[in-house]
Amino acid sequence: MLVRLAWRNLWRNRLRTAIMLGAMVFGLMGVVTLIGFVNGLYGNMIQNAIAWQTSHLQIHNRTYLTHPDIKDIIVDPAPLLDALSHDEAVLAWSARFVADGMVASARSTRGVRITGVDPAAEAAVTPVARRLTEGQWLDENGRNPVVLSTKTAQRLKLRLGSKVVLTFTDAEGEVTGAAFRVRGLFQSPSSAYDDGHLFVRRSDLTALAGIEGYHEIAVVTTDGDYQSQAATEALKARLSRLSDPANRVRDWRTVQPMLAAILGQMGTSNAIILGIYVLAMSFGIVNVMLMSVFERTREFGVLMAVGMTKGRIFTLLLLESGLLGLCGGLIGVLACLGLMAALSVTGIPLGSWAEGLGAFGADTQLYPSVRTADYAMMLLTVLAASVLAALYPARQILKQRPVDAMAHKL
Repeated sequence: MLVRLAWRNLWRNRLRTAIMLGAMVFGLMGVVTLIGFVNGLYGNMIQNAIAWQTSHLQIHNRTYLTHPDIKDIIVDPAPLLDALSHDEAVLAWSARFVADGMVASARSTRGVRITGVDPAAEAAVTPVARRLTEGQWLDENGRNPVVLSTKTAQRLKLRLGSKVVLTFTDAEGEVTGAAFRVRGLFQSPSSAYDDGHLFVRRSDLTALAGIEGYHEIAVVTTDGDYQSQAATEALKARLSRLSDPANRVRDWRTVQPMLAAILGQMGTSNAIILGIYVLAMSFGIVNVMLMSVFERTREFGVLMAVGMTKGRIFTLLLLESGLLGLCGGLIGVLACLGLMAALSVTGIPLGSWAEGLGAFGADTQLYPSVRTADYAMMLLTVLAASVLAALYPARQILKQRPVDAMAHKL
């Protein structure tokens, strides 16, 4: 009975109710778009960092992590490589030989991280082989091929087939180097990554270094989404038991603490955005309910005079406000689902922001992402705020005596 009465009262002034519902729906669409953009941006940065830089797991010599030296290779890697080759949680892995050195052309010289890889294994771990802008990925053909970024090539005035000289310190502490030919050019989402990385065959690099082994093993697990960690954590535990104590197995959160911090901030930032919207919406609902209550002061006085308790009147007003919030929330969520479905296809081009966000590893086209749990949280928050917003108007009418309420004039 009270629900039906509350619903009819809500639509006594259709224009006012429709305006409030419209404000709630469009406001909720704006909030969801902003939350989706933030989630999409942070998620894209994390996914790109995992794909290009950290993978899900990395294995190093502990000494190499604190004071990188070309002699600090992974101790006894054979059990680890055998486990990685047979573990069902592993999608791909790449064992790398790494040297910090210089790349020089006839025009300029730059500091760079020289990564020696097995071409097929690296292509399965990172997207570099699929993100070539020119040329080809490394293979077993040719003498001393190198793949570097388009950005490095532009700064050194290089093109496909150009000769570059790579120099670094070998295992004996002597400066060594050799000439390489540019085989391909890649472009990653991160300008910082492009600025400091190039790839050669591991066999070519170890021959120059005078030492065999691996400095880094990068592992991609079956945890496709960055929010899923089950397979990665389980594999990390298994590898840690197999590994020599001189080595350390780290997941991507440990390798890049900033990424973990970003992930932790996502919930906080979404809550702040939703809180601002709910606060503004609450003031609107308070205004609507106050107008509705003051217009019906005499009516409430009559109801109290004929025996309707203040508790039932209080419940009636809460139901009116709650139904308003429920309608606005449901319509808003449905509209947001349609909007997110459209944006998941078209994306949001970053335009002039793309270059600046490239320093953080974001793509030029972002696809907003809103989880089902976020929609549920929004709906429940809007409903709760609507009910709470009715407390003040309800208190105002319940303070009056029936005789005073019936004598009220508009």
